[in-house]
Amino acid sequence: MILKSQVEWALHCCAILAGLPEGRYLSTKALAELHGLPKEYLSKALQSLSQAALVDTTLGPSGGYRLARSSSEINFLDIVEAVEGKARSFTCTNIRENNPCRPAGYCDSKPCAVARIMWEADEAWRDTLRRVRLSDLVGILSEEVRPDLWQSTFEWVLKRAG
Repeated sequence: MILKSQVEWALHCCAILAGLPEGRYLSTKALAELHGLPKEYLSKALQSLSQAALVDTTLGPSGGYRLARSSSEINFLDIVEAVEGKARSFTCTNIRENNPCRPAGYCDSKPCAVARIMWEADEAWRDTLRRVRLSDLVGILSEEVRPDLWQSTFEWVLKRAG
């Protein structure tokens, strides 16, 4: 399974937005600059988050994005599905029906084993993402990122937040 690069971008942007003070917004330009991404492409990922009601947007010179809910109420799956959609990662095309040894008109009683295993794996992956909240990520980052880098990044963001 290969996810769009926009999933990574959306997750990183949401982590940054989780640190914004109440009522402040961060522009697409600032988020793109912080992550070294093309603003036009990042905008599409942010629009997906907005359409999924994960971020609020406002226009104007102080405009931009902020989380629509608390970081403890948004999980990784919410963000992934906002960008990628909710479709299963595996689609069974039932190629077993092409077996020339199958009797004509034979009807299987259940989906094929390959599909069932792949669907189970997909659901396990989604369960894992569903359990990890954005606030969990922020907690991990606060422990793993050097304190001086954490502080300077936060200050950089606040200078640009509207």
